[in-house]
Amino acid sequence: MTSCFRTLLAISITGTALITGCSGGDNERFVSPAQGNNDNSDGTVQVDLRLMETTDIHSNVMDYNYYGDAPDTAVGLVRTATLIKNARAELENPDNSVLVDNGDLIQGSPMGNWRQAEGLTADQVHPVYKAMNELDYDVANYGNHEFNYGLDYLAESINDANFPYISANIFKDDGDADDSNDQLYFEPYQLIDKTLLDRNGDPRDITIGFIGFVPPQIMQWDKSNLEGKVKARDIKAMAERFVPEMREQGADIVVAIPHSGISTTAYTEADKPENSSWYLADVEGIDAIMFGHSHLLFPSDNFADTAEVDIEAGTIRGVPAVMPGYWGSHLGVIDLALDYDTGADSWRIADSAVSTPAIVTDDSPTVEADANLVAMLADDHQATIDYMNQPIGESTDDIFSFLAVVKDDPSVQIISDAQKAYVEELIEGDVNLQHLPVLSAAAPFKACTRDGICSDESSFTVVPEGELKVRNAADLYLYPNTLMAVKLNGAELTQWLECSASQFHQIDIDSAERQELVNFSGFPTYNFDVIDGVTYQIDVTQPARYDGDCAKISDGNRIANLQYQGNAVADDDEFLVATNNYRAGGGKFAGTGGDHIVIESPDENRTVLADYIKENSPVTPTADGNWSFAPIESATDLEIVFRTPDTDRTDNFVATQAPEAIFLEVNENGEAVYELNLQ
Repeated sequence: MTSCFRTLLAISITGTALITGCSGGDNERFVSPAQGNNDNSDGTVQVDLRLMETTDIHSNVMDYNYYGDAPDTAVGLVRTATLIKNARAELENPDNSVLVDNGDLIQGSPMGNWRQAEGLTADQVHPVYKAMNELDYDVANYGNHEFNYGLDYLAESINDANFPYISANIFKDDGDADDSNDQLYFEPYQLIDKTLLDRNGDPRDITIGFIGFVPPQIMQWDKSNLEGKVKARDIKAMAERFVPEMREQGADIVVAIPHSGISTTAYTEADKPENSSWYLADVEGIDAIMFGHSHLLFPSDNFADTAEVDIEAGTIRGVPAVMPGYWGSHLGVIDLALDYDTGADSWRIADSAVSTPAIVTDDSPTVEADANLVAMLADDHQATIDYMNQPIGESTDDIFSFLAVVKDDPSVQIISDAQKAYVEELIEGDVNLQHLPVLSAAAPFKACTRDGICSDESSFTVVPEGELKVRNAADLYLYPNTLMAVKLNGAELTQWLECSASQFHQIDIDSAERQELVNFSGFPTYNFDVIDGVTYQIDVTQPARYDGDCAKISDGNRIANLQYQGNAVADDDEFLVATNNYRAGGGKFAGTGGDHIVIESPDENRTVLADYIKENSPVTPTADGNWSFAPIESATDLEIVFRTPDTDRTDNFVATQAPEAIFLEVNENGEAVYELNLQ
């Protein structure tokens, strides 16, 4: 990693253009030439500034897999810390750098679960801030998962951060309909004064402005925590409001830190887009964008076909931008070559280079964990292990998610069983609801990585038969979502399933070429809801009706033979669907949104699952096969494939659960490739 950083700086100084790989694979970057000398004839001098970002750490501070109870070199801020220190060490003046965090920090791993379950008192410091304070962060932004545990817990967590927090689109809810008098809930931006050394070694004072944003959808996702307390506004509209103010108050350059991915759908403020980073690049006065939320790398081939994106230069609409993965997997780096006009006392960006150095490349660690942080967090680490190893019951069979997006699956089934039993008991005696059939929606949270790499078992739910512990329940249900139920009709149920069925590529019945079944890049598996209690088929020869945001893109109809208790589901049939607060309040899937919610439970889905296991132990998590792919009629011999880890455990599971799958090969990524015969 050290050579990567040094190469970038050398290029910036010498003005030499070349391709340099900073984290392997598709993370190569073109670095444009900068001015070769340090004093320009127009009275400007050149100054280098390194912007560094972490994002979506999700309390993965340690390099440890608490679900498997084993070390994991592919995750952990303790390893990203070494990248950070290397990045600073490469600079002639380490102060010519800033470090930001983009959010989704206090929730999302067993360490975050343990800390919240134990509670956090005024004299305790959350482990994420123990580490981050040592790393000297300059500023941080709130992510949507910061609100999962409520505003009080959030406040108690961040009050120990030795750096400021910002968010420009969250306002206090004052109870009236007049937006003009609303007051901000958080500081919208931060202006940081720094003294940089120019290339001659002379000090130059600069004011860097940082502005942060969170997806407005927190008002649906965490409605029970936020309703009546805060309001969320559109990201781009708030940038257009506050960026000029930042400039007026002295910001020489402005860096946006949106916890928001990329969408290129036509922008309207009223829609309050969840993923607004592409729109922010169009806001005058924003010089760089350091974003997150999507758990992807930018620049990377994931965005090769995105309009006005240059993945070689690392820009969105000409603005340098970076998104460094998740769980500490990468460090986002934007190197800026700045021209400082000594006469006018003004700054401009002359050049930029973007890189995403990784803690693991080609399955090998590139850095060691920071020993000081590991020692500092030893007690938190052990407490998390003890918490995760508390027994809750027993399973008579393996619960693996290796096949969760290929056929009905035990890892999804047991969640649906628990949710369905909970709601059925809850509505007993309710004259308005007890007559309605109860269905349950659950999705595979762990089924390959978000960029579709399926080589590592840790990317799946792996719960072997035998004693079940807290860590197994947490592996089955990753998020601290709360259980909700919605009331919908048969037509809405069909369209909910149509959106879920967009998980798959359309199969060409006339092509003899190999065809991938699962579409990972366009559709995250946590949106692949299996709705239990009805039976149905998915016809993958039809085009997907919806995109990943459930926006209609075709007239395709993939859902076939939708039945309840052997009878076809009519459009006006009514059902209750047990789900979680993210899905119920999200409003994207048909049949969801505030008008459909009829049950808002205070209990987490994970707690519901753990209690179900305790009450029904030993459990036998057998998939009931309520969904399948519709058989394909074709005169062509089709080769439809899916991928799993190449391990004995996976091979044995596939052979038992999907004997119709035919092993083809192990590919270059170390994945086992199987053919699924749907003809």
